[in-house]
Amino acid sequence: MAVNTAEDATTAERHTHSGCECPEHARDGHRKAVAAFLALRDRFAAGEGLPAALAHSAEASRQWVSDELTQAARTTWDTGRAESVAWGGSVRRRTLFVVWGAVGALLIGQLATAVGAGWSAARTASLVVAVLAAVLLTLAALLHRGSGGPLAPLVGEDNRLSTSRAVAAAWVLFAVYAVLMLSVELAFAPGEAERAADGLALEGAAGLLTVTALSCVAAVAARLVVAARVRSQRLQKVRALRPRAADLLADDAGRGSLADAQYVVVHAVVLVFAAVLLAREPWSLPELPWGLVLLAAVSALMYLAGKYAEGGRPTVLSVVRVRPEEGGFDRDAPIRTGDDIEIRGSGFVPPGAQEPDRLARMVVRIGAVHVQVPLVPVAGGFSNPTDSVLTVPVPVDVEPGRVEVQVITAAGAETNRYPIDVLD
Repeated sequence: MAVNTAEDATTAERHTHSGCECPEHARDGHRKAVAAFLALRDRFAAGEGLPAALAHSAEASRQWVSDELTQAARTTWDTGRAESVAWGGSVRRRTLFVVWGAVGALLIGQLATAVGAGWSAARTASLVVAVLAAVLLTLAALLHRGSGGPLAPLVGEDNRLSTSRAVAAAWVLFAVYAVLMLSVELAFAPGEAERAADGLALEGAAGLLTVTALSCVAAVAARLVVAARVRSQRLQKVRALRPRAADLLADDAGRGSLADAQYVVVHAVVLVFAAVLLAREPWSLPELPWGLVLLAAVSALMYLAGKYAEGGRPTVLSVVRVRPEEGGFDRDAPIRTGDDIEIRGSGFVPPGAQEPDRLARMVVRIGAVHVQVPLVPVAGGFSNPTDSVLTVPVPVDVEPGRVEVQVITAAGAETNRYPIDVLD
């Protein structure tokens, strides 16, 4: 099973890097790899597939299972990376279809509404600007053909779609579209030049400029806040395989985020209102009511507050010796080399690190010895490691005496050092 999974990964990467993006083949290979890994995990969780030579040793069996699962998890990561590369090319093509499809829909709508009302300079201006915007997005797609095309500027450093960048980009594109539309009207409608020039006055466009500026400031501030918190290890960021649309409304773990969702919804509503105003009065920039501007400002503040409050530094609260399951005379005893210890705390598995290949990257430093955290499978997941409890063995290489225990998460963050006493 592991051999078949590795072959799928190699074939998918070969097709991707040879010039054929083959998104369907890469996606199918990744799905097969994930299915093979889940089947292997469930077999081990049921106690099947273990070598007979290891049946006498629970510790050896656990380590062997963990190594096998780690290898299989790395294979699924390779197939997922191949799918991500293929996705970059396919999303570029789909985005271009959507962009030029929107231009065609605008043309059909303008022709349908012009019947009886007649053609106007505003209709010409809207079509010219739409074609110009589509051409620019096409060029951006060609320049970023391997990283999502026009969506590339919206992808953050963690390879996820950035909510703040998406909202800011939407407002900037709308403002540029409106200004270019009025500019084209000035060029093609000299009789209405004075009215079109009045539409660019500051008193009418103050609301639009304010909301656009707020969204841009929020995007910059969010990036600064996240970067500062990551450097201080108060926030853990794990790189995703590829961007997803759900990133705009969810946190790194894929759970719905109130701060992100309300930011997108509120600004989408205000943006739609501005677009309706521009369609009704195409000779001037939309004059947004200050009530909507204040609503957008409150939404941006809540979004930034959520960014500042999320996350937290991983912390070790206590370390205890694991009581033997098979019984014996040493249930109550000090920690010795060869024993299992249970590390209790919080933040060991940051959002986005629930995948098995990321769990396998966790390390516990016991004195000068680095111990890989074993993967312990159960039906539907893993019992070790978890976000609040880790169980690791104390290797014989650990020197007896007072040593410090420290957890290093998949995101690279280090916990506080917790002292324990190890006896001979």
